[in-house]
Amino acid sequence: MITKKDMLKEIDFYLVTDSGLSKQGTLSDVQDAVESGCRIVQYREKNKSTKNMIAEALQIKAICNDDAIFLVNDRIDVALAVDADGVHIGQDDMPIDIARRILGADKIIGLTVHSTSEAIEAERNGADYVGLSPIFDTTTKNDAGKGIGIEKIRDVKNVINIPIVAIGGINKENCKRVIENGADGLVAISAVLCSDDVQHEIKEFITIIRNALDHIS
Repeated sequence: MITKKDMLKEIDFYLVTDSGLSKQGTLSDVQDAVESGCRIVQYREKNKSTKNMIAEALQIKAICNDDAIFLVNDRIDVALAVDADGVHIGQDDMPIDIARRILGADKIIGLTVHSTSEAIEAERNGADYVGLSPIFDTTTKNDAGKGIGIEKIRDVKNVINIPIVAIGGINKENCKRVIENGADGLVAISAVLCSDDVQHEIKEFITIIRNALDHIS
């Protein structure tokens, strides 16, 4: 039986929701993503009540079902409430060891990192993957900082064995280079959610990513 952790080995396009940017609505975005072949969805919501987040998270979980990994950003309580596949946390959020103790061994924990040292520590502390950010300058996240550069992906790839998801300023013009430099998957938020056809955009990203991965292998 293939577990959700097994599916981490085959991620390519990684959807992060953003209700502030979405044209069609979060649930529609997730539906389009899963139908496009997206294998991992992170529910990121900063502006809704816990009650409303739980209700929406349950709907997203149903859409993802067995087809995609479903993670909740930051909110471990929401992840527990809906029995999500795991969480994605940042450097200033709950320490991984405590999150692991709360969630259990089978859940997926991703951690945002900005350097090789943070990536090494993340793997050592039990992260299942890292989100390396920001690769390029981005306006999607106000506190993201200046882009660390595409070469940093290779540096991190050389020091850890868990998957690397690249995020920050990524679009269809630069995503091929992101994969070629060692990313296992990538996030493109505004490039997808601000479009009029989310499904079409994600399909194009997936095609570019998989072609790049095939070329590397």
